[in-house]
Amino acid sequence: MANILFYCALFIFSVSFQESNAAYNVITFGAKPDGKTDSTQGFVRAWSSACKSVGPATVYVPKGSYLVKPIVFSGPCKNKILFTIAGKIVAPSNYWSFGKSGFWILFYKVSGVTINGGIIDGKGAAFWACKNGGKVCPPGTRSLSFVGSNNSVVSGLTSINSQMFHISVDESRNIILQNLKIIAPSSSPNTDGIHIQSSTGIIIRTSTFRTGDDCISLGPGSTNISIQKIACGPGHGISIGSLAEQSEEEGVQNVTVTSVVFKATQNGVRIKSWGRPSTGFVKNIIFRNIVLKNAYNPIIIDQKYCPSGNNCPNQDSGVKISGVTYKDIKGISASKIAMNFICSESNPCNGLKLQNINVTYLSRGTATSSCSNAHGTSSGIVIPKTCF
Repeated sequence: MANILFYCALFIFSVSFQESNAAYNVITFGAKPDGKTDSTQGFVRAWSSACKSVGPATVYVPKGSYLVKPIVFSGPCKNKILFTIAGKIVAPSNYWSFGKSGFWILFYKVSGVTINGGIIDGKGAAFWACKNGGKVCPPGTRSLSFVGSNNSVVSGLTSINSQMFHISVDESRNIILQNLKIIAPSSSPNTDGIHIQSSTGIIIRTSTFRTGDDCISLGPGSTNISIQKIACGPGHGISIGSLAEQSEEEGVQNVTVTSVVFKATQNGVRIKSWGRPSTGFVKNIIFRNIVLKNAYNPIIIDQKYCPSGNNCPNQDSGVKISGVTYKDIKGISASKIAMNFICSESNPCNGLKLQNINVTYLSRGTATSSCSNAHGTSSGIVIPKTCF
């Protein structure tokens, strides 16, 4: 029923645009589709005109390639805006030109925006080489970001080679991200497909992720999140966290991850927190209908996450994890430990539920499970045998 209402709303939305005839072509405002001329101001002027429109408006990016420097599409606007991309938006090759803002394409305090189609190319290769080479580098940028924004949709977009996160959502409500293609090499650092933080009512669906970090990551303050019909790999899986980066931190709750295929990923479904004090929590999480194709850590909770070895060894995570359900999960693990629950001594994991799990080991022998400070129940067939 919810899907029917959503598509009806999209239909009414598109009809209203056709009737309004308020269309703003970026070329009319000075953008050049040659991939070399700086088109930033053409985009800014087209957006500004659309934002002032008393009726629904369209910003149109025709076929071609458009060089755009860091840009902010600010709201609030007077009406809804359809941002249609038929071409490709490319970032500057010189990563120093991005400055320190951390953003390339930013939608700030907007509501009722639909971004449809197109390709955005973050040109991240030189930046990754800088990072991997241990050189002095700028902080890096996220390709497409929503901050303080509401009631918006991104559909049919392809994001390639982002410097860091491909898409980020922060302090926002009711955002739909669907039919996306996220592409970056498996060796590219910190290129999460989608990162959510301090946001609620986010839907991510029917999308594919091939990247160098988490396909989807949920940071502190992620609530009422639905992730469905996702293909992930290569990448680091779908992660809640990392948490406990700060001592004062919002919790993560009411998250459903369903109908996901993990192929040759570092992890499958993961919850991770640094071994540090924290006010954070994780509760009411459902992982359901998961297929694993040679995922290295299919099911994992890691409350001793400390990849750098600094500021967390021998400490205990303050993040409280409870009410996590794993249901109808099957496939092949690339490691012998298919279920690994590494929980906090001071805040054990409680209310873990396993139902209808069948994960086998890629090599000879039987997959196993491992528990540390983890408590829960199991029902139905559970392979490997639970360690609760």
